[in-house]
Amino acid sequence: MTASPALRRDETAPDADPCLDTCPVETIEGSVQSGVLLLCDHASNAVPPDLGDLGLPPTEFQRHIAYDIGAAAVTRSLARRLRAPAVLTRFSRLIIDPNRGRDDPTLVMRLSDGAVVPGNARIAEKDVQERIRRFYDPYDAAIDDAVARAMAAGHPPAIVTVHSFTPIWRGWPRPWHVGILWDADTRFAQPLIRALQAEEGLVVGDNEPYDGALLGDTVDRHATRRGLASALIEIRQDLIAAKDGQEEWAERFARLLAPLVADAALRRPAPQPTRTRERLRRH
Repeated sequence: MTASPALRRDETAPDADPCLDTCPVETIEGSVQSGVLLLCDHASNAVPPDLGDLGLPPTEFQRHIAYDIGAAAVTRSLARRLRAPAVLTRFSRLIIDPNRGRDDPTLVMRLSDGAVVPGNARIAEKDVQERIRRFYDPYDAAIDDAVARAMAAGHPPAIVTVHSFTPIWRGWPRPWHVGILWDADTRFAQPLIRALQAEEGLVVGDNEPYDGALLGDTVDRHATRRGLASALIEIRQDLIAAKDGQEEWAERFARLLAPLVADAALRRPAPQPTRTRERLRRH
């Protein structure tokens, strides 16, 4: 592995990110009265200099294996439109995936969509724990802090996480433009799905292209276990790879989310059962 500079977010040219080691999380201030906390788990493709390039060529860092293309820009624009707080990662999911439980075998990916990651292939447990300390824990703590501030102010937030997915997976074109993922709590996700289905020309996935029940993921850790309303947004990457698409989807979600997050009764904490363990048993 070469000790190259940290890769700049969302761009092909390498450039040092002096903030990555000291502040691996980006936080956007917003009003707790907005009723929503926005999260972006896979916002960046950056790797700190001491981890080099993980043995991968620069082209791999422009793929979805390194970050969710377009998701960060949509999250920032949506936060601005809703005047909502947001928490985003500054590090690549190839270092460690904060949308996984600590015991998940894909927490540090050795092989991702056909690409072997040499810097992860034989990683020792102590090094996994060090990455948790440096990157995973600060992201978790920033979310906990944002939730605590909203709860203390009497405004329980809906947790909305923003992701993107590839148009083609293993040779199969995915038909959805957007998907909303959920575990067992549908009080926020289903109205959002219906609102998207009412938009002209959209193919909307209901727990597609993935199942929203994942033990230890961001929604499980920060929403389900607190009884907070939540929804995980997945937007097809070709639709938000450029600025026009990013702004279009941010405007759409701002318009559709606004009446939902304004409903205090809908956001009232209510413990819900989880499908995560049932899903693990099935698999």
